[in-house]
Amino acid sequence: MTTNDENISTPDSSGENKDLGATPEAADSAADKVAAERDQLRDQLLRTAADFDNYRKRTRKEIEEARARGREDAVKDVLPVFDNLERAVSAAASAQTIESVVEGVKMVLKLFEDTSERMGLTRVKSVGERFDPTVHEAIQQQETEDQPAGTILTEIVPGYMIGQRLLRAAMVVVARKPSAKPAEADASGSNGATSDSSGSTTGNSA
Repeated sequence: MTTNDENISTPDSSGENKDLGATPEAADSAADKVAAERDQLRDQLLRTAADFDNYRKRTRKEIEEARARGREDAVKDVLPVFDNLERAVSAAASAQTIESVVEGVKMVLKLFEDTSERMGLTRVKSVGERFDPTVHEAIQQQETEDQPAGTILTEIVPGYMIGQRLLRAAMVVVARKPSAKPAEADASGSNGATSDSSGSTTGNSA
């Protein structure tokens, strides 16, 4: 009987060992798969980060080069103005009349205006215009009855725009409504006193 019991228990015991042995192998296989996927994702992230860093450096370099080319083009356009200004200064030293000096300066100014127009540079309109805080900077107000309040009377420093972008606001003097004069204030006070007096008298009569 003992032998039979041992024979019966032996297969059960071996079966349990087989089941226990299969589970760790499956777990190891799943863990290896997860680890492989993790390593693959990490490599992809590292490559993506490296590509983005290279793109950022390349873009920054391209922007700096574009700015440098823009400055070079602007300087090339303005160089003839400097050249003519130097000639005007040299000619002024030996000029016989002031008119010739003025004429030379006017020629340089005309050249600058033509050059700036080609570059898309425009001057902000000011005198006679309505004050616009987006393109004007009021540095002073002046009382006047000749122009409506808010009208620009004088331009101190011109403003410029390139395309639709403001480079520098125009510094201007703006008209302001005159304040009441002391005589007018006194007259207005006197009228009020008379009215009060008459009102008081009327009240007494009643």
